[in-house]
Amino acid sequence: MAEFTMELNDDQKEVRDWLHGFAAEVIRPAAAEWDEREETPWPVIQEAAKVGIYSLDFYAQQYFDPTGLGIPMAMEELFWGDAGIALSIVGTGLAAVGVLANGTEEQIGTWIPQMYGDANDVKVAAFCSSEPDAGSDVASMRTRAVYDEAKDEWVLNGTKTWATNGGIANVHVVVAVVDPELGSKGHASFIVPPNTPGLSQGQKFKKHGIRASHTAEVVLENVRVPGSCLLGGKEKLDQRLARARERAKAGGERLKNAAMATFEASRPAVGAMAVGTARAAYEEALEYAKTREQFGRPIIDNQGVAFQLADMRTSIDAARLLVWRASWMAVNGKAFTAAEGSMSKLFASETAKKVTAQAIQILGGNGYTREYPVERMHRDAAIYTIFEGTSEIQRLVIARTLAGMPIR
Repeated sequence: MAEFTMELNDDQKEVRDWLHGFAAEVIRPAAAEWDEREETPWPVIQEAAKVGIYSLDFYAQQYFDPTGLGIPMAMEELFWGDAGIALSIVGTGLAAVGVLANGTEEQIGTWIPQMYGDANDVKVAAFCSSEPDAGSDVASMRTRAVYDEAKDEWVLNGTKTWATNGGIANVHVVVAVVDPELGSKGHASFIVPPNTPGLSQGQKFKKHGIRASHTAEVVLENVRVPGSCLLGGKEKLDQRLARARERAKAGGERLKNAAMATFEASRPAVGAMAVGTARAAYEEALEYAKTREQFGRPIIDNQGVAFQLADMRTSIDAARLLVWRASWMAVNGKAFTAAEGSMSKLFASETAKKVTAQAIQILGGNGYTREYPVERMHRDAAIYTIFEGTSEIQRLVIARTLAGMPIR
């Protein structure tokens, strides 16, 4: 087990500096253009693939970093560059985590490489969980998966929403209900291979922020996938459902479902994304405050501005520490006995919203225009308190954990 440390080792520092350089030289110069276009920045993703950032190998190296700091460090640097473009680069990772968390070794080896493609033929993947009537309330999910035993196929029907890369992905990972009587414990995850008949893109959303990231509905109409596309396999699913039924009869604690397993694994990473955006806005505000003069002196000389910057930096550092703690705990098998993963996501998300708003205030009228990046950063930051569990849901998870109650 790796000891918890706040000091990156030499290899991690080298990776951090490499990512920071890519974010500064490639992502940032393209940020405003792709925000305005509201399109997937394929050229930037391809550049990331060429240098090895958008690849299975890179994310595997960070994912299996024994300190747990590889992923949050990478997320912070990329999202420091720009949240929308960074999400287009890392969005495939959520689908990959879904396969890593629930799939067999064969499924991992087969499908994750197809999610990324290569530098000459870049692909993306989508994780499809939320529905029009089932966002935070996963127990209300309506997408159904019915097993056709004669053909050893699963038939999927339903509509997913808020799917990053939904409809344009090469591989879709879809969470569906296999046993409605078990509520959220009757869910399973399925791979939908490329060009599977019946899967189509529904509405593409025009968003407030992260506009360079494609977000859309995914419609499934009699989508048939082979039995081998059930993540974890049918034997494992049948065993899990049997245990869930027994516990339900006994009134015991319920088992974790597939979607929740994916979100729990990714929450500290989302917190790191928020830290990156907050840090970018803070640095813009700090530089502006040092150079902008009013009444014959830099505005940072005014306590009203200086104290805001002090609070911004303090909150960012505190958020990073919560993210690092949760990431270290996760990779070293430490149970989140106080919902530390949700804590990190909650605090970092709220910090990003607050810090980006303070940055606009420090820049004044300039901060409210698109000539300065803090306006875009503020719009981007709003998503962190919403996706992968709203702040309200994070507080609910934390409260129920502290009370010793099961998470539903």
